[in-house]
Amino acid sequence: MAFDPLLERGIPLDEQLRGWRELNVTPIDPDHADPYTRCRIITMNGIESEAVQFGHQLARHCPDLEIKQHLAQVRAVEAQQQKAVNWLLPGAASVLETTVAHEQTVVDLTAWVARMEPAPHLRQAYEFGLLEHVDHLYRVANLYELIEHREAEKIVDYLTEVIPGRPTYLQHRDPTDNVRRPYDRGVTEPLSRLHALTITAVEQQIMTYTMNLGPTFMEPVARRFYQEIALVEEAHVTHYESLMDPCESWWEMLLNHEYNECYLYYSFMETEPDPGVKGLWELHLAMELEHLRLAAELFRRFDGRDPDQVLAPALPPPVTFEPNTSYIRDLLAAQTDVTTLGTGYVQEAHERFERAQRAIMGGERAPSERVVEDNRAISGQDYRLETEESRRPHATRAGIRA
Repeated sequence: MAFDPLLERGIPLDEQLRGWRELNVTPIDPDHADPYTRCRIITMNGIESEAVQFGHQLARHCPDLEIKQHLAQVRAVEAQQQKAVNWLLPGAASVLETTVAHEQTVVDLTAWVARMEPAPHLRQAYEFGLLEHVDHLYRVANLYELIEHREAEKIVDYLTEVIPGRPTYLQHRDPTDNVRRPYDRGVTEPLSRLHALTITAVEQQIMTYTMNLGPTFMEPVARRFYQEIALVEEAHVTHYESLMDPCESWWEMLLNHEYNECYLYYSFMETEPDPGVKGLWELHLAMELEHLRLAAELFRRFDGRDPDQVLAPALPPPVTFEPNTSYIRDLLAAQTDVTTLGTGYVQEAHERFERAQRAIMGGERAPSERVVEDNRAISGQDYRLETEESRRPHATRAGIRA
């Protein structure tokens, strides 16, 4: 029988706060952990960070003191969940290594979402953004080799190809062309709401990571590159958040947030090979079931509707991290030269795009181009990781340097 989180019992809210020892989780082993375990960690860190930030925004728009106090209780638990999840990442990993992992996460997660998305205009939005992150992964991997003299295959483990996508310098568009047409909350599939929430949260996580960690580098090439990527990530957050219907009430948004957390924790619990990490997913799912129950009560009270009118009757098939090589290569062949115009897409440059390019570039080479050029000058070639067959088990794949 399909899992329905609205029918499940979770841990009572007043039993959810944890002490230091419980929050001080054991990090994963960077040399032996499944790369997709790290991707799941990065995803849930973004999801929990979004939950905390959304909770604060809701509280700032809530005049009822009792409700604000209730939201503070839930938000304190969400903050603890974020710390426990984020602290699973190993301290031994460098900023660049973790950046490679972030880009692998968003590439394979967005590819999966695009493949599963039922609405054509939403699928197009995910495919468009996906090709930009394919290029980010390629350029971060070149910076990783340039500065740390290490190769990204140890991080991505041949699960995700490292190849050029839509060139990063072409991702600087007029801000008005980053706004997409939202779904209609009255007719959209519940799954589409979950997809939009998930990808927006993960993009927001990457934006925050790059804009805050960029200044920690001493190398000028890295500082310039992270500044460029952080600007593109801000545009990506605009791109994805605009997909959500702005007419959703605060209580409907809260309900969707909590349901999505249940969906993702359940998905990752079902697919996680690391017993310690799996145990944390199970614990957090039990907590989120109670958060969802409380959100459903608020939704009934303030929206006057039943949650079944908004949510799916049971969780969709689990979100799965898996190789998407063939799918991505097909998209690259068809859509690399696509850009945006208004809320649509075109395959040729236009005056507004060219004006934005001139303003950003100022007649100089983009930092993302210099990263590859500098690495090629030192290493003799740019760094790429291409696989022979997209569906062969990754342990038997061969990496090919181009």
